[in-house]
Amino acid sequence: MSSSSALAALAFAGLLSGWPVFAEVPRLVAPAELRGLLANFLERPDLGDATEEAAFARRAQREAANLLATEGYFSPRVELRRDDGELVLLVESGERSLIGAVHIALLGDLTEERRASLIAGWRLKRAQAFRQSDWDEAKHALLADLLAVDYAGARLRETRAEVDPVARRVELYIVAETGPRYRFGELKISGLQRYSAALVARFNDSVKAGDNYREDRLLALQNALQSTPYFSSVSVTLERADERADAPALASDGALTAPVLVRLRERSPYQVSLGGGYSTNTGLRMEATYRNSDVFSRAWELQSGLRIEQLRQTAYADLFFPPDERRRRDGVGTSFEESDIAGLAIRRFAVGAMRVQQRGSVEQRLSVNWQEEKRLPDGAPESSSRALTALLAWTWRHAVDPLDPAEGVSLQVQLGGGSRNLLSDQDFLRAYLRYSQGIPLSARDALLVRGEVGATLAPSRVGIPQDFLFRAGGSNSVRGYAYQSLGVREGTATVGGRYLLTMSAEYLHWLSATWGAAVFVDAGDAFDERRVRPLATGYGVGARWRSPAGPLGIDLAWGQRVGKLRLDFSLAIPF
Repeated sequence: MSSSSALAALAFAGLLSGWPVFAEVPRLVAPAELRGLLANFLERPDLGDATEEAAFARRAQREAANLLATEGYFSPRVELRRDDGELVLLVESGERSLIGAVHIALLGDLTEERRASLIAGWRLKRAQAFRQSDWDEAKHALLADLLAVDYAGARLRETRAEVDPVARRVELYIVAETGPRYRFGELKISGLQRYSAALVARFNDSVKAGDNYREDRLLALQNALQSTPYFSSVSVTLERADERADAPALASDGALTAPVLVRLRERSPYQVSLGGGYSTNTGLRMEATYRNSDVFSRAWELQSGLRIEQLRQTAYADLFFPPDERRRRDGVGTSFEESDIAGLAIRRFAVGAMRVQQRGSVEQRLSVNWQEEKRLPDGAPESSSRALTALLAWTWRHAVDPLDPAEGVSLQVQLGGGSRNLLSDQDFLRAYLRYSQGIPLSARDALLVRGEVGATLAPSRVGIPQDFLFRAGGSNSVRGYAYQSLGVREGTATVGGRYLLTMSAEYLHWLSATWGAAVFVDAGDAFDERRVRPLATGYGVGARWRSPAGPLGIDLAWGQRVGKLRLDFSLAIPF
């Protein structure tokens, strides 16, 4: 018999026996809300004969029942059958079970107030649909609440869910044990080679020996150390009684004092980086930076760099010292800058000292700076100025997510000036305020508003460095106008004026999880007189992309005063 005849005979025999000749994947028929769960986790292989179908039917009944039980369906019907010659896996979920009584027992020396609060905060209530994920989250949330304050060794002694499939009811039982109350002991620091324990103590204002244990204070110390340039990894935990070889003694009030374990891995103190980019404000950019976080083996941090942009070139070096016991950080620095923007060429040299202090969400910065500046405006005489200035700045930020412009508020206030009696060419006092806020309108929509106002009080702008005057225009200012092109005309150049006013409103709609669209209107100007005059207006549309660094903006804006369209790129974060 030929091979083709043998294959034909085999196919004919298969038809007579009722088995499919070719392998077949059963089609899933299930309720719409459960189809995704079953399709993702229930394997449906190719089935080639009756034996394979029977084995699959048994396995599918078992696995589908387990999957549906996680959603609260404990009496499903699962059947493998043929409908009009097609192999079908039919899944009927039945009715979902609801939560019946919840029995919570909290063992330990909890106050009645906290005990009542924990029970009242239990997430799964009577008559709520049962889901395994909700059950797991509720248990973990109860334990997390115990672990957060006082009870570092709390544990769930027993948890069970008793199912009555006939009554479609699930009874929940939870027994949690607090263990002893804990207090913070001394820091036990490991991993230090280059730096000293005294350096770690300078960043610790949250964990004090003798204070009652709170988990958030451990996290605060961990975050404070992780944010420094000295350590690549940080772990801060409490050494509980069950982790110690000896049995710690209880205090008279029943509390345990436990050491705080600080495990560190030091970062290499030297870092060199190269980078590049493009900005519609200053053009192409190349940058090289060098950092050393252990200058003279004293944990002094050097930050230095060279930045070359098409319109501006900067070299700088700043030296910061470790914070003191009040978390104040001092530093000294110097910089040199050349720029040619809006027809104004500037050459500036500066040296200064600063003190930075973080108080909650408010950053306070005090600086004293001496600078010498040479200005060469197109079509006007060259001039220079020298100034010894003092500057006090406050920045307050509050954001649910610092990378989401729709969820935050930012306020920046600056006050500074100089005097002829103290090495300055002019007497002046400068005040500046900037406010930004995102107002959520819905899950996909937000309104972003921003405003700036500034004033430099002086007889004239002559002799005042440009840093203490104002120009406007460009990204994050008045879109539709070139960077710093709004100001006072001097020759054919734009120079800084003594007054500033800008404002912006933007409506943002997210089309998807990563892409959004915006419409906006900006208005503002910098000028040298107090009289009110019409502001330069810009308006347009933009695209937004959620990048890892925050929303990136691409805007096409019409500058009404100049009658031109301008494309702007920006990091659309006001905070």
